[in-house]
Amino acid sequence: MTGREEAVLPPAGGGAVPMAAALEVRGVSKTFGATVALADASFRVAPGEVHALLGENGAGKSTMVKLLSGLIMPDSGEIELYGARVSLHTPAEAHRHGVQTAFQELTLVRDLTVTDNMLMPRAPRGPLGQLRRRQGEELVAAHLAALDLAAIDPRAEVQELELAARQKIEIARALFRRPRILLLDEPTSTLAGRDIDWLGGQIAALRAEGVTIVFITHRLREVRRFCDRLTVLRNGQSIGTAEVAEIADDEVIRMIIGRSLASTFPSRPALPPAGRVLLRAENLAAPGKLRQAGFALHEGEILGIAGLQGMGQQELFLACFGMAALREGRIFVDQREVMLASPRDAIRKRIGISLVPQDRKTEGLFLKLAGRFNVSLPVAHRFAQLGVIDTAAETKAVAHALAQVEVHPRALYTPAGAFSGGNQQKLVIAKWLLAESRILLLFDPTRGVDVGTKHQIYLLMRGFADAGGAILFHSTEIPEIVNMCDRVLVMYEGRMVGEFAGAAIEEEGIMRAALGESEVARKAAE
Repeated sequence: MTGREEAVLPPAGGGAVPMAAALEVRGVSKTFGATVALADASFRVAPGEVHALLGENGAGKSTMVKLLSGLIMPDSGEIELYGARVSLHTPAEAHRHGVQTAFQELTLVRDLTVTDNMLMPRAPRGPLGQLRRRQGEELVAAHLAALDLAAIDPRAEVQELELAARQKIEIARALFRRPRILLLDEPTSTLAGRDIDWLGGQIAALRAEGVTIVFITHRLREVRRFCDRLTVLRNGQSIGTAEVAEIADDEVIRMIIGRSLASTFPSRPALPPAGRVLLRAENLAAPGKLRQAGFALHEGEILGIAGLQGMGQQELFLACFGMAALREGRIFVDQREVMLASPRDAIRKRIGISLVPQDRKTEGLFLKLAGRFNVSLPVAHRFAQLGVIDTAAETKAVAHALAQVEVHPRALYTPAGAFSGGNQQKLVIAKWLLAESRILLLFDPTRGVDVGTKHQIYLLMRGFADAGGAILFHSTEIPEIVNMCDRVLVMYEGRMVGEFAGAAIEEEGIMRAALGESEVARKAAE
């Protein structure tokens, strides 16, 4: 046993069924109780095509991925692979037909090694059933090297890796089983810069081998870069399919949300806000990449922190929220030095710092708890009298916060895990609005959310700043940094190596600094 699973489909590029679609979904419907997830949805993907599947959170994309992955069965409709109708009752059945999925919500087991995750459930075994661990590690090491991932240690536990590395392992595991049809579910949501270039190289190689790819994403830039055609789902229905080269972004957005966005990004002040400094950091250093980093964040300002993956941005945000112990440096709030030993210190009312973290599901929410508890948790003591929560007051306050972020009132009583990624992210933001934070640390807050929800988050950010709040903002999408920020600082190897403001905020200059081409970066490297 090698851990590889053989597909039953004809060889890619072999021409056995040249006129058949690699994948065809016809009239598929799926309901969950009263919720209609898919309603007569259809689309067709040609052999060797890279086909984008787009739609808002809740449009039916995740349900479609689960159907094609064998995790759930449709209520009605048909699925054909290379002209043959199939019933994908289980993931094993999907694998047998050559369908592999790299999920956005990673399916890796965090406390197992990369090798264990890659080979599961078919690790090489000896004649008596014993695991051949060395053989398995050699197989995985060779596979990672072939994918330009040799820097990842096959013996490392997944939880030790950064989120971007875990995403690449998720993709690598799908490729390990030699798919004929590959479903990539938001593969760039945790990737940026060179990591996206890496993914582009893998897609090009797969395309050359005749592998068919369904690319689920919210990022139109990657659609244009990687995909041949696109299909849009809205409210569980197929809205239309188009050639990527023949449709404008505005038309795609209209198809996705059913209306036009007059402007994706809200207008920003002509000059950077010059209010008092709410948060200042001096010469911060922490375990990891962070070293000698500093900034000043003003009242009413959105300050962008740009940089390639792993340049110290995450450590900076965690340090400012009391989650990373400082080796050196000082943090000031309202010109007063503060000691942040934990997030409890940061969220105190006299300090008022809050964090929207990188991974909302594992770091920002309790998925099995209702929205009411998730939103009120940091300030639950405000609703307590003699240790008893005033549920009426709590519910009223949370309902107001939900209205601010435009989340349906049913979130009060519904587990957070039942909501789409976009609504989950708005629950995280609502939590800090209820806490009356003055300083928001937003770490890639639009990761994995649709264009409509992104627009809502942009409006919330600008409204928060206009009301006198201050935002420290990191995004893996450079257009967000360029269009949302009043000033931008660029990090390289744990230091600030560039500052941009006003008309100087543009992609080329930011990327040059992020790649270490600024004068400051060159001096730091000497």
